[in-house]
Amino acid sequence: MSHLECPKCGLTHSADQVIGLCSCGSPLLVRYDLDEVRAGLSKDDVAARPPDLWRYHELLPVRTPENVISLGEGMTPLLAVPQYGRELGVDGLLMKDEGLIPTGTFKARGAAVGVSRAREVGVRKIAMPTNGNAGSAWATYAARAGMEALIAMPIAAPEICRREVKVVGAELKLIDGLIGDAGAWVREQLATREGYQDVSTLKEPYRIEGKKTMGLEIAEQLGWKLPDVILYPTGGGVGLIGIWKALAELAELGWVEGPMPRLVAVQATGCAPIVQAWEKGLPESEAWPDAKTVAFGITVPKALGDFLVLQAIKETDGCAIAIEDDDILAAQRRVAELEGSFICPEGAANFAAVQQLRESGWIKADDQVVALNTGTGLKYPETVPL
Repeated sequence: MSHLECPKCGLTHSADQVIGLCSCGSPLLVRYDLDEVRAGLSKDDVAARPPDLWRYHELLPVRTPENVISLGEGMTPLLAVPQYGRELGVDGLLMKDEGLIPTGTFKARGAAVGVSRAREVGVRKIAMPTNGNAGSAWATYAARAGMEALIAMPIAAPEICRREVKVVGAELKLIDGLIGDAGAWVREQLATREGYQDVSTLKEPYRIEGKKTMGLEIAEQLGWKLPDVILYPTGGGVGLIGIWKALAELAELGWVEGPMPRLVAVQATGCAPIVQAWEKGLPESEAWPDAKTVAFGITVPKALGDFLVLQAIKETDGCAIAIEDDDILAAQRRVAELEGSFICPEGAANFAAVQQLRESGWIKADDQVVALNTGTGLKYPETVPL
């Protein structure tokens, strides 16, 4: 890690401080001395390391091994889904299954790296709003790091997420509203409580670095070849931005070649600000009114990093698509029936999107397509009728 950079105004910042946003209000991105990485690291070196996300430590922001807070996260399976793919007419359909990671969702990646780096620079208390899974992941890793955590989430968040936060000893506040209302409550609290760092989505630079390891793993698991399409369920969009960033770093290292995968931001019709902005050709989204979807984790009416999501889609010739809740639940059931995988509704949105994009011809029959299942369906028992 060399420094932090603002993608909006270009200002650079020292990484070795407690820092949130750039002075212009934009999220910050971590930059690395990739020449030094290239000189000292090979793909064979990586392959010989333990199968967790820390195998890529030269491309992660934690400077010393003793500051790593880990529960064994990373290197989740990249599975063929042949029956479902054959039904849709996409024989090269793969699923990156994040349901097998600690705390049951991909949020553990961002929490592991974010908490580790926060602790390394001296943070001992964190606070954040959440739709559920991020809060339970950050509370869990904070507990392992011996840090305090203040978590606010909508009262409609999945029950298991609330219980996860409580069992690890974090302070939980339930909010009658959406994630934006939870964020407002956190800001009010931090105005009077000392010592907390606000680790809301993209308000600190390191969550994205944990999420980008999904992109690093996909490339490695495919033999350092890139797929044609990657679909990502998009709320705050950190994972999509992270995958885009990871693949760009790998290309600069010379570890991958050829065109970037076309990135697809998948949202629900009940909360689709990115899709609306994409269709209108806007560089940023507008706040979505009355947001509501069964895919609770992507209920984000206005994402701080929306401009980066839209840039990633544009630069990779990708697209954005909104899926009806009924289609999300139907895809969740069908993937379970055909493949034996109980996926989360956010992940199911991706599989419904594959179907619609294949029907429209945007995805071709011979495309290699990776759909992210961002968590286990076991966290959402209410989505399955008895």
